[in-house]
Amino acid sequence: MKRLIIVRHAKTIQYGYDQDYDRTLTERGEDNADRISNEMVKIGIVPDLIISSPAVRTTQTTRIYAGNFGYPKENIRYEKRLYSGMQTTTFLQFLHELDDRHTSVMVVGHNPTIYFYLEFLLPDFSLDVPTCSTIVIDFKIHNWAELRAHSGIIMHRWIPDLL
Repeated sequence: MKRLIIVRHAKTIQYGYDQDYDRTLTERGEDNADRISNEMVKIGIVPDLIISSPAVRTTQTTRIYAGNFGYPKENIRYEKRLYSGMQTTTFLQFLHELDDRHTSVMVVGHNPTIYFYLEFLLPDFSLDVPTCSTIVIDFKIHNWAELRAHSGIIMHRWIPDLL
């Protein structure tokens, strides 16, 4: 079995920034990321690989999760294509190329592409994906290269308003 944890970055400032890339988390966003990642730890869901968009808000979100997981921040892998919004088929190829020694991988990115990835990986996905949404998906596969569209099963879903 392989597990993919998809996270949309936490709540950000809505104004007062020069570039989208540089947007930072709000205090509420930091709190939401802390609470959700602590909930994951409580039930034993901790990834063995974390991949994040390098934008400021995703980096901040990822570091909060990593800190609560005890995951070394220097081991976070930053992927520029997650910021620019790689297409679903490119994302699938990206997942196919993951090292099979990783059984649980967390990807932190942005909407609308996070929604599109979920829609692509899960059958009949139509749930809302607000900021800091965290969805755990299991795949009945042994190798990442076996992953196919619409083959995932949602095991857990956290959104800040439901905590």
